[in-house]
Amino acid sequence: MSRIVFLLVPGVHLLDLAGPAQVFSTAADFGHDYTLAYVAEQPVVLSTQGVPLQAATEWPELGRQDLLLVPGWRSHSLEQYSEVGGSTLDRLRGHHAGGGTVASVCAGADALGRAGLLDGRRCTTHHDLQEQLAARYPRATVVRDVLFTLDDRVVTSAGIASGIDLALFLVAQDHGPAAAAQVARDMVVYARRNGHEQQHSAMLRHRSHLDDTVHRAQDVIDSRYDSRLPLADLAAAVGVSDRTLTRLFTRATGLTPLRYQQTLRLERAEHLISHGSTVDHAARTVGFEDPRMLRRLRARP
Repeated sequence: MSRIVFLLVPGVHLLDLAGPAQVFSTAADFGHDYTLAYVAEQPVVLSTQGVPLQAATEWPELGRQDLLLVPGWRSHSLEQYSEVGGSTLDRLRGHHAGGGTVASVCAGADALGRAGLLDGRRCTTHHDLQEQLAARYPRATVVRDVLFTLDDRVVTSAGIASGIDLALFLVAQDHGPAAAAQVARDMVVYARRNGHEQQHSAMLRHRSHLDDTVHRAQDVIDSRYDSRLPLADLAAAVGVSDRTLTRLFTRATGLTPLRYQQTLRLERAEHLISHGSTVDHAARTVGFEDPRMLRRLRARP
């Protein structure tokens, strides 16, 4: 992804918008290739919180690498659907049909549903709206009580702050877990939350503990997952013995430090392979000296 385009609708929730926008903006500050744009059907959109937001009414040119994201709006019922016109729904459909990625936060999933993009796909939304989403779009598979889902370049997230988790996940997919960890640290957010989905980044999935020593060790591994990292060096970096670090790490995450590093490498390699890389090239890129190790890890159940 390079351009992140937010579709603003009347009554948009500020955090649904600001959370993901801050993630991608911070990632851009660290040198990653993101530019942000905001479009709407009218030049000024009033948020639910009363803040007027200015947006462009002309759409930018979008390519396959770009993300079109629909933040949610105040809605106790999806029957009170947003003011999204037919031409805007065509934009959503067209971007996805052209190979681009579309995403939503909270009630924004309804706009994707009205565009036909949830049919035959897994999706989610705020827990108060899940049953309504399932009833409105019976061809969709609504996954209850998860933070976000990804299915065929359609990404949906739950309510409000989960947009931050979704955006961090996309940064991790695009630039690796260390980049997402750097953004999360800079934003001072505890956004490494378990989404209860296997496709979610291990950086998010194994951060739902409260052990500061292990978090610091994970920060080191996240930033150097593609490098050789002896246990003794890792333990010294966080000020404990090898044995203590292994014990604390395993208790907090269910993995040894080495297995955690391998998990990060495997996820990054799978991302590269899904984008056309060979197994051998992906293995070398993520730090495996022997591609056979990557093949063995991929073959594990």
